[in-house]
Amino acid sequence: MPLDIQLSEVIDKEELIKKEVAKLTRTFKSLSTGTKSSITNLINEAAFMSVSLSELRKIINEKGYTEIYQNGENQKGVKKSAEVDIYNSLIKHYMAIMKQLLELLPKSEVAVAENIIQRFGEGREDV
Repeated sequence: MPLDIQLSEVIDKEELIKKEVAKLTRTFKSLSTGTKSSITNLINEAAFMSVSLSELRKIINEKGYTEIYQNGENQKGVKKSAEVDIYNSLIKHYMAIMKQLLELLPKSEVAVAENIIQRFGEGREDV
């Protein structure tokens, strides 16, 4: 654990992940018991990614999209921040998992679930 992360932050993140797992579990409650048990890992990963993406979004909003770098004495400039790279990678994986999960839902429930994903994409915290 990095030194700048407080134990309370880790506990808070775990609590947010639990809430996200509960929310996703409710979304997919209509699936058969066998299907639900087979997607538990996907739901857990999606919840972790959702919370992590929110954290990264806050960091990016505070620090910006770019950072100054210096390689040696004469080479310096501006590059995309590490958080932006991580965010871009994580959002692709998150969307892939959510697509997999949505494909399991009956057509009548897909619109509701897609609305949840859209609100997440808009950065709403109440999702």
